Amino acid sequence: MSKIQQLQDIIDSSSNIVFFGGAGVSTESGIPDFRSESGIFKSLKKYGDTPENLISHSYYLDHTEEFFEYYKDTLVFKDAKPNPAHLKLAELEKAGKLRAVITQNIDGLHQKAGSREVMELHGSIHRNYCQICNKEYPLEHILESDGIPRCECGGIVKPDVVLYEEPLNNAVLSFAIDYIQNADTLIIGGTSLVVYPAAGLINYFNGDNLVLINKSETPYDDIASLVINDAIGETLSQIEVK
Repeated sequence: MSKIQQLQDIIDSSSNIVFFGGAGVSTESGIPDFRSESGIFKSLKKYGDTPENLISHSYYLDHTEEFFEYYKDTLVFKDAKPNPAHLKLAELEKAGKLRAVITQNIDGLHQKAGSREVMELHGSIHRNYCQICNKEYPLEHILESDGIPRCECGGIVKPDVVLYEEPLNNAVLSFAIDYIQNADTLIIGGTSLVVYPAAGLINYFNGDNLVLINKSETPYDDIASLVINDAIGETLSQIEVK
């Protein structure tokens, strides 16, 4: 039996699927990941610093204008479109098979594809708030601002994304844990499962089927019910939603 058929059988027999995804889910939409040979880490020599530092809370406070230059140049892909992975997950949710998507991505492509229950562990480029009055601004306000984006009250408009040195949103994390604990199938895709605390969410899974779909190996391959080393969009596009 092929691995695609095994995945099909698992999905067919499941009624409470949760999907947990990382940067690899969006690479097929033209958004680079961080750590691969073609990823962000390898392409930013012009900034003379590490991405971890450039998108840290400390750097944001100390070099705010440079932070926004890097942020707009590197982390925002406003024209990206959902790929077959996003679309299939939305289809599975609509069919009542998938309960939630938990994502480490900040691009909003799951919602654009039609997914409704999306837990964004690291926030979203589409939500931006004034740090003084909390007024909300769209992504366009950030992109069209020269230098540091400002609110009409004078405050800095900060993207609602989790920077290095910042904690995850406790409410979002709690919902994610609850969904994983109650799932009968957990499908993890497009993540190497090495970035914590997000990678630790796998330890809350108590269900029957753990499926790992990633181009490279992960530290959890040995305990998975099924491991598929391929692109997540290419894999899920072959699944029939019944």
